[in-house]
Amino acid sequence: MANILVLDDVIDAGVLLKRILERKGHNVIVFSEEEEALKYIAKNKIDLAILDIKLKKMTGVEVLELIKEISTDIKVIMLTGYPTLETARASVKHGADEYCVKPIDKEELESKVAEVLGK
Repeated sequence: MANILVLDDVIDAGVLLKRILERKGHNVIVFSEEEEALKYIAKNKIDLAILDIKLKKMTGVEVLELIKEISTDIKVIMLTGYPTLETARASVKHGADEYCVKPIDKEELESKVAEVLGK
């Protein structure tokens, strides 16, 4: 299956996504620090990054931009507990493939991950 990286400032939220996605057979690694996640992406093959919009030092959109500089092949799903039209537009503008609103619905997450990886 896919190699998936999850970046969320709340580590427990990332661990929850990891559990859901590992049940579907994916390899999932979770980060709560932007710099660590970016270093990992630069050195490892990642098929999909799931990024929270609100992070510790950067926004998820800023991390998205940096990921796309590393590799345009990495698919990205943005997560937010504070959905706005601006964040949705900025995410799509910078190359996000999908957008999910927290709290995450398990079935919605699974279907969006399958859809994005199928592109």
